[in-house]
Amino acid sequence: MQAVPRDRFGGIVLCGGESKRMGRPKLSLPFGDESMLGRVVRIMGQVVSPIVVVAACGQELPALPAGTLVATDEIENQGPLAGLAAGMKALRERADAVYASSCDLPLLKADFVREMVEALGEHEMAVPWDGTCYHPLSGAYRTSVVTRVNRMVAEGRLRAQLLVQEFDAHIVDVLELRRVDPALGSLFNINTPEDYHRALIAAGLPTPGGPPETLRQ
Repeated sequence: MQAVPRDRFGGIVLCGGESKRMGRPKLSLPFGDESMLGRVVRIMGQVVSPIVVVAACGQELPALPAGTLVATDEIENQGPLAGLAAGMKALRERADAVYASSCDLPLLKADFVREMVEALGEHEMAVPWDGTCYHPLSGAYRTSVVTRVNRMVAEGRLRAQLLVQEFDAHIVDVLELRRVDPALGSLFNINTPEDYHRALIAAGLPTPGGPPETLRQ
């Protein structure tokens, strides 16, 4: 299996989660002068193209960078694997591999994406490992695995962590990734108002007035 040329790498951003702990849709949270989703798409777009945003059926999306594609989960409430499959299907004619991300990683760095793209090499996927768990929504995948992802969904095997068992995976220790992202902010996903507050501070951006818990209102 040969390495995928850089110009055949696309991107998938998943945004179909319910944001229960945040109390409001995470994808539309302001991050400077852009939404959280728009920021993730923009940063990924510095490395891979085209990018498809995978939304839940009927989900309202904020403004997105020009050229962004939009796909919808074909099977509702099946988690990130169904979204990953929908994104791969949308890009399969235009990309041989993708970098996949969730929409709630606003501290993502372009150099982190580049590192994971390079890490794919001749493998079917490349995924960060932090010594405790894998981060499949910060990984690179060949689009040719879409059939097996769909099979996993059909079989009810919905945990994204299972992808490592299913595919030829290159496991990337996060110690290697600290070279391009010392604080590993690219892996810091936003689940609560407190997370959002910390991410804004880390990015050097203004925070909303009041304590973080008021963001639930």
